[in-house]
Parts: sequence; structure tokens; C-alpha cells
Amino acid sequence: MRKRRHAVVEIWGETAEGYETVRDAFARNFRDHGELGAAFALYVRGRKVVDLWAGDARPEVGGRPAPAIGWTADTAQVLRSVTKGVTAGAALLLAQRGLLDLDAPVASYWPEFKAAGKERIPVRWLLSHRAGLPALDRPLRVEDVLAWEPAVAALAAQEPFWEPGTAHGYHPYTYGWLIGEVVRRVSGRTVGRYVAEEIARPLGLDLWIGLPAGAGARVGRLVDLPAPRPAGGSAGLRLRPKRTVVDAYQDPSSLTARSFAVVDPRLDLNDPAAQAAEIPGANGIGTARSVARYYAALIGAGDGRAATALFTPETLAEAMGPASDGPDRILIVNSRFGHGFFRHGPTSPMTSPAAFGHPGRGGALGFADPELGIGFGYVTCGMQPGVTGDIRSRNLITAVRACVD
Repeated sequence: MRKRRHAVVEIWGETAEGYETVRDAFARNFRDHGELGAAFALYVRGRKVVDLWAGDARPEVGGRPAPAIGWTADTAQVLRSVTKGVTAGAALLLAQRGLLDLDAPVASYWPEFKAAGKERIPVRWLLSHRAGLPALDRPLRVEDVLAWEPAVAALAAQEPFWEPGTAHGYHPYTYGWLIGEVVRRVSGRTVGRYVAEEIARPLGLDLWIGLPAGAGARVGRLVDLPAPRPAGGSAGLRLRPKRTVVDAYQDPSSLTARSFAVVDPRLDLNDPAAQAAEIPGANGIGTARSVARYYAALIGAGDGRAATALFTPETLAEAMGPASDGPDRILIVNSRFGHGFFRHGPTSPMTSPAAFGHPGRGGALGFADPELGIGFGYVTCGMQPGVTGDIRSRNLITAVRACVD
């Protein structure tokens, strides 16, 4: 194991020959862009070529100082919406195995869902954010979320906010309950259990939706950070959102604000009770290494058990879409989705137009690139403003792209 001293932190881990610029980009995130603690892993064509970690796993920002707990090789972190890519993988595996028809009405698996004119919504519209259900007329309480049933009952009763299928809009929280309940109805297992038994355990991943007892000591602490000022400029990266986007987030009556505030009061994902629950749009927990290996496994670009593709070519085509492309009613910018995954684009840059994956609010990112044979996993404790990635993940993407033929 090699270590290298930098001005701000020690960078720990391994870097294959030819990927030194990725290590440098990871270090620059600490030096120039406010990173406090993070990990990054990269698989390329069946080989793990980068596995790095550095900084504090549980930093204190404001309030009383606390002893720093260093990030280690096995530190796991709350993934925020990176979780959605794992939840989508569970649904697509059920479809691949002939147990779930993406074109069938959701109500054929979940009869209560047909209320309020939703009887014809197909499963694929849930996966592609086209169901018109990003918010609820009445926000959920934290205890409703932890219990599961009140959340899915509220969605079953909810009238869509636009005519399903005619437009798309990112579903920040509700996506996880919508897909998770379909997985539960079809498989007879909660989505967390299904992921554990059909994805994480077979692949040897430290990746959970619903943290098991005894694993809490490994989990880092999320902290909110301001957006950093780029050192020397960052070409192509917009640091100030457009006024219309700011207005949508700041107006509590807007559908955007209501979609991100579907739980009131705000859910604290550092709370052990929230980590132990299954919140499949937001509370997945895992290591960067496992996120990268999961995505490598989807396309057969990992090592060992991850070297055989989890997705068939047909399932991979469903994941990649395109299913939704254009103005997003919630994000107020153009977005591109396959079935369950963001696609490469200005809103969610990855390494090539073939890439698909999912960012997490605050900075985390996981994706696969079947063209380049990449599995990419980045996790952080520092939550910078933004939903679809930030300067830190983009720096890593740029460095990776320069290293891969």
C-alpha cells in the first residue's frame, strides 16, 4: 500500500501505472475544492486501477469541535441518490428474469396504485421519471418514512401532478418508494433484502439499503459545505445556477421545492434510525469501491465475480434508454434518463455518451461506461450544493477520461 503526502491531506490507497493524474485530481479536490473526506475507485476493463481514500470520515463543521476520525479503506458513506441506481438495478434484474414486465401497468402488481387515475401507468414510467409523482399533497413525517407502509400508501392515493407519460421530472424521494414497492410486490422481499441477496452478496459488495446492525461504526458523517471557489477557473462548469432554477428551489410552493421537501421535517441521514430503515431513493450506504464494482458488474467490466455481466444486452439497452430527454419539470434544466439511470449529458456529465449511472445530492457519483469498460465510484462526506454532481466529481471524470484509451 503506497501513501503520498500532499499539502492538506495524505492520500492513501493504490493507483495503477498510467493513472497518476487521477490521484492528482483526487488530491486537488482537497487542496482547492473544499473536500473534507472522500474515496474514489475505478475499474477499467476487468481491472481495479484506482482505489483511493483520504481525509476525515466524520468531520465537525460548525458547533463544538470533535476529534477527527480518519477515512479508512473500509469507510462506508451515505450515498444519497446514488442509491437510485442500485434500486433500479433490482427492478431491471426482476424484468431480466421474467418476473416483471416493464410495459405492464404498475397496478397489476400493486392494485392500490390504480387510485386517482393511475391505473394505466406502466412500470417503465416509474423508472424514467414520467409518472408525475415527484411530490405529495401532504408531506410525510419522519416516522412515516421509517415505517415504509405510510409512504407507499400515500403514493398509491396521490393524483399525478402532470399527465403521466407526457413529460418527465426528477422524483427525488418518491422514486425509491415507487420502485421499491414494485420490487416488494413482485419478489416478496423488501428492496433492501433483494439487493442484499441478489446483488451485494453475490458480488461481495459493502453496499446496503437498510444498514445492518453492527455496521454503523464504519459509516462516515455527512456535513453540508458551501460551494467552493475554483482555483484558476474551471472551464465549462457553471457555478451560479440560472435565476429560474434558483427561484424554483427557493419558492416553497413550487413543485421543485415540494418534491425535495416531501419529508417534513427534513430527514437526517446521519441518524442511525434513518440509516437502518429502507429509503431506496436516498439512504443507500456503501464504499466507493463497492459502487464502482457494482457498475463494473452491470457491464461485465469488473474482476472476479463482477467479471460476468449482471445485465444481458437487452437489459443494458433498457437501462441506457433513451427514455426521457429534454426539459425536466423538477430540475428546471434539460435532463436525460434511461430506465432508472441518468445518461451522460450537460446535467450529468460522465466519460462518454455511452455512460449511464446516478449522482447523489451533494457530490457522490456512480456510473458505468460500456464503451470504455468503466465502473466509477466516488463518495464524500462533504455535501456541496447541487443535485447532479459538482466540480469534484467532474475533476475526477476529466482525469479518468484522459487516462483511458
